Amino acid sequence: MDRWTDFFVAEVGAAAALAGLLVVAMSINLKEIMAMPTLPPRAGQTLIIISSSLVLASLALFPDQAPMAFGVEALATGVVVALTGALQVRALFARRQAGDPLFWSLYPLLLVILTAAPPLVGGILLAAGSETGFYWIAAGIIVSFITTLQGGWVLLVEILR
Repeated sequence: MDRWTDFFVAEVGAAAALAGLLVVAMSINLKEIMAMPTLPPRAGQTLIIISSSLVLASLALFPDQAPMAFGVEALATGVVVALTGALQVRALFARRQAGDPLFWSLYPLLLVILTAAPPLVGGILLAAGSETGFYWIAAGIIVSFITTLQGGWVLLVEILR
């Protein structure tokens, strides 16, 4: 795991900064977010996605941790993202109004799948003894940054259109 230390240190800092910016973006448009029934669950899931990357990168920095243990932690993190994402999508469909495009509910589901799958696969691989899992987890963290930036854009800019 020592070869990955620099990567995870960088990702902890980036995830923390991005999470802070997301909270500021949400606070700027909080009234507008709360007025649209589909946005509070999406805002919450966006926070969970970036928080999971922050937690996962932090867990990777535990000293003397075996890759298998980190694999179990990554697997647990992926499960949390997947379960909360399923709840979010269920809430989106429950609050969906007749005129809302189906895309508004399906797109967040796609984002959840893209961010939950890499730590799930990576965690399973590491737990099974394959260090290839680190690459999956790293890709998942990077994808979570992209999905968080996209979610932040919606909550900060697109909401005002």
